[in-house]
Amino acid sequence: MPKDNEVGQSTVRREDIRFLMGLGKYTDDIAVPGEAHAYFVRSDVAHGRIKSIDTSAAASMPGVQTIFTGDDFVDVGGNPAGWLINSRDGEPMKEPKRPVLAHSKVRHVGDAYAAVIADTFEQAEAAAEAIVADIEELPAIVDMGKALSQDNFVHDEIGTNQCFDWGWIEDNRAATDEAIKNAPHVTTLELINNRLVPNAMEPRASTGVYDPGTGDYKLFTTSQNPHLTRLLISAFVMGIPENKLTVVAPDVGGGFGSKIYHYGEEALVLAAAKRLGRPVRWVAQRSESFLTDAHGRDHVTKIELACDNDGNFLAFRTETMANVGAYLSNFSTATPTFLHGTLMAGNYTVPNVYVNVKAVFTNTAPVDAYRGAGRPEATYSIERVIDKAARELGMDPIEMRRKNFVKPDQYPFASAAGLEYDTGNYDALMDKMEQVADIKGFAARRAESEKNGKLRGFGVNAYIEACGIAPSNLVGILGSRVGLYDAATVRVNATGNIAVMVGAHSHGQGHETVFPQVVADMLGVPGESIEIVHGDTSKIPFGMGTYGSRSLAVCGSAVVRATEKIIAKAKKIAAHMLEASEADIDFADGNFTVKGTDKSVGFGEVALKAYIPHQFPIEDIEPGLEETAFYDPANFTYPSGAYSCEVEVDPDTGKVTVDRFTAVDDFGNVINPMIVTGQVHGGLAQGIGQALIENCAYDAEGQLISASYMDYAMPRADDLPFYTVDHSCATPCTHNPLGVKGCGEAGAIGSPPTIVNAVIDALQSGGKNVTHIDMPLTPARVWAAMNGA
Repeated sequence: MPKDNEVGQSTVRREDIRFLMGLGKYTDDIAVPGEAHAYFVRSDVAHGRIKSIDTSAAASMPGVQTIFTGDDFVDVGGNPAGWLINSRDGEPMKEPKRPVLAHSKVRHVGDAYAAVIADTFEQAEAAAEAIVADIEELPAIVDMGKALSQDNFVHDEIGTNQCFDWGWIEDNRAATDEAIKNAPHVTTLELINNRLVPNAMEPRASTGVYDPGTGDYKLFTTSQNPHLTRLLISAFVMGIPENKLTVVAPDVGGGFGSKIYHYGEEALVLAAAKRLGRPVRWVAQRSESFLTDAHGRDHVTKIELACDNDGNFLAFRTETMANVGAYLSNFSTATPTFLHGTLMAGNYTVPNVYVNVKAVFTNTAPVDAYRGAGRPEATYSIERVIDKAARELGMDPIEMRRKNFVKPDQYPFASAAGLEYDTGNYDALMDKMEQVADIKGFAARRAESEKNGKLRGFGVNAYIEACGIAPSNLVGILGSRVGLYDAATVRVNATGNIAVMVGAHSHGQGHETVFPQVVADMLGVPGESIEIVHGDTSKIPFGMGTYGSRSLAVCGSAVVRATEKIIAKAKKIAAHMLEASEADIDFADGNFTVKGTDKSVGFGEVALKAYIPHQFPIEDIEPGLEETAFYDPANFTYPSGAYSCEVEVDPDTGKVTVDRFTAVDDFGNVINPMIVTGQVHGGLAQGIGQALIENCAYDAEGQLISASYMDYAMPRADDLPFYTVDHSCATPCTHNPLGVKGCGEAGAIGSPPTIVNAVIDALQSGGKNVTHIDMPLTPARVWAAMNGA
């Protein structure tokens, strides 16, 4: 077998050829003959009552085919949240309807209340400007604390701005309170996890097609999860029979979570296509993306760490307000609860954990999963309060973490936050990080920085995350309304080439490279003979998409199971061909061999024979060589890591420069090291962006004041250091056939607290009594903190 097929090899990404040559096929590249164009009319006020919408002038303008308003969708469903969360008292969460177009009220700037369909984009845009809406502006609800104590509601029908008041684990509450009350030392930290805009390279886009002859619909859309989009539109929003709707997500230029969900624009283009009998296209402008794509993070948290005088952890207790924005999105209720609260024990043997989360509606864009989704928020709180506690107790922050780590002989380990970690070695990760980061040389580097008038700081962080989301029986108990299994079909054609249909969707992860490595390694065939098919609900049995670092752990496991079925059937055929018992057939390196003999037959010959079954014993062997497998994981996977960085702070300006960054991760078995390294690099860039420069900000009237790249700072190359990345300290996952844990979100989880810890260390080294600065650590914020402002 060619070496480059082997699992564990850094093969070049095969999909990059078309992307680098400009030959990718995105939703906007798909031109359907006769298509019309949609343009959405969006609210310029954050909160208002719709008194009337006059579309008469717009309807008579050139090229206009039809106009939709919220009145057209009153009788259809709304996009539901994917998880039902109950409050501490057992009351179900408040779940107001999220309509296709706003009806009766607009609830955030950018909320669409009308859509114009015209022959050209320019005609639709011009007509949209002629629509006259009488909207009575209402006081905007922006501040979460005030939202919970006022009688002005985002959704009048529910009579509150609180979605839920969740406690985890409620049975731990009294013990945690008691541990904190009696602890020799308690460290308290209040912090903000700043709101972010995902900013994928490709804006959202959708084209709806309707065939009046068959009643079939087709939706081309920028989705990380086409099967979920089909399910939501069919079952909840439009009532289209699922067998009559095909969703196709072609190449997608980045998602980071914001393209998991179903958005109203997707339903609108389908409704418009049916009304007009012609395809309808919509492509977001970047300004729309800022206003309407689901934002990330936005937590306000108080965390307490109780410990004894030797630094042994006794309890974590947190209270968080989580902004869900104006409407619930698909993962908006899971992100601040089960993807956040269940990780609040971190890598540590802390015996008591209690988490309280109040989810709050505000007149801002919906907030949902963004790279890491809940785990960055948990890690940031834990790792910042540990550093603060270490300073208060005069302990080395690394040694405090080591003292409390779960040890290798304690696995499987049941954390106080309710998860069971299967494997890990956090001390080994920290050992490797200290070695690679050259901590022994830090003092000399700090002295050199001080000579140059700069303050130098060292920051550290140890994280754990839950990935491979996750067992259907577990998430069902926790409130998920869908199973989170995945599926794959392996089709071996008569000539030996192979098509693998996967439920996971690639939008930058390298599936077209990595999945063939897995199959090629199992079958002993050339990787170039394997094609990966994804993103088309008409071709794939089912799938729950790509997010939560689940592609290999869940969908890859389905690929393994389907391939195992292929091998099992091929052994039957080979035994028939070799006139031997199936039990006597061995398979290795692409050849079937009769044990103890030199009689063999190659995989390609068996594949051909499968389709020429003239002499098959029909009671034992069916013709063809195609198998499907569904895989439902037994547990989450638990990647972990130890990160460190060194920063320089200019005391005159407050500017922070990241000089060094070391990321040591345990991802379990690694299929393609180059792709894993690239995923870590990308996550680090996003995490550093959050820590230092990115911030999504609304004013008191609910106007987004960071609504363009003039106001929202994205990290550039000169904001980032060269990274040192290591993933050699692997402890394979014990409950999936590949032993993988997931790598896509680690960098974004581990980097924010590492950066902030380093900056605080730098300021403390300069004699500044600064214990915390909220992200982003812009020069203005750092300078103000240094100068007591």
